[in-house]
This record gives sequence, C-alpha cells and structure tokens, in this order.
Amino acid sequence: MKTILGGILSGFAFVGLMILLFGGVGGSGLSSMDGDGKNVSVENGVQIVEISAKGGYSPRKSVAKAGMPTTLRINTKGTFDCSASLVIPSINYQENLPMSGITDVKLPLQTAGETIQGFCSMGMYSFEVDFE
Repeated sequence: MKTILGGILSGFAFVGLMILLFGGVGGSGLSSMDGDGKNVSVENGVQIVEISAKGGYSPRKSVAKAGMPTTLRINTKGTFDCSASLVIPSINYQENLPMSGITDVKLPLQTAGETIQGFCSMGMYSFEVDFE
C-alpha cells in the first residue's frame, strides 16, 4: 500500500513541477516565450504582429521590422482572465478586450532598438515586441 501511495504522490509531484516549469496548459509557458516569426506578417504595406490573449500572452516575445507601419492584432477566445485587460504604457493604451474577438492596436512608427511592452492590468502577464 505504501508503494502505491508513494508512486501516486511522486506522479502528482512530477505533474506539479511540469506545470511550474512550463506555465500550465494555456500555451504561455517557456516553449512559446520567443516568437518564431510566424506571428508577424505584412498586409497591404502594414506589418501585423499577432498576439493571443488567454491565460497570458503568446508569444511573449516577438521581433518586428522597424520604420514600418505596425498593428498589434490581439486575438481573444474565451478570455475571462486579467489578460483581457490590456495596458501598453508607452502609447498610453488601456482597454478591456472582448472575451472573444480580434482587437487591432495601431502602433506609432518605431525605430530600430525600440521595444513595445504590453501587460495585463494586474501586471501578472506581459509580452514585448522588439523592433530591429
């Protein structure tokens, strides 16, 4: 009986460790920390940086081209947590996003080396877009 109980407790401890290391199931863990560039595209001469907001922001880091008109496209899908309350201090943006939908935020032109950071209203979740 002690062996079975010990095995079960070890399993729970392992699962708990994985949740702590990888940020749970919501897709905002270490594996999505760095954008792979697939979330940045160009439509009609405007650079679009797509960010998902649910249980945090994903990807947490994106790289975009400087000196180009840029829009942040925030996707929400059943978002009921604080990541639906978006704050981007450098452009004085603060809005409650819809629970599900797409919100476009136009950014001012950025120069190489600048970074735009976004946060939830509680400061628990964040993302950044680095301009090169």
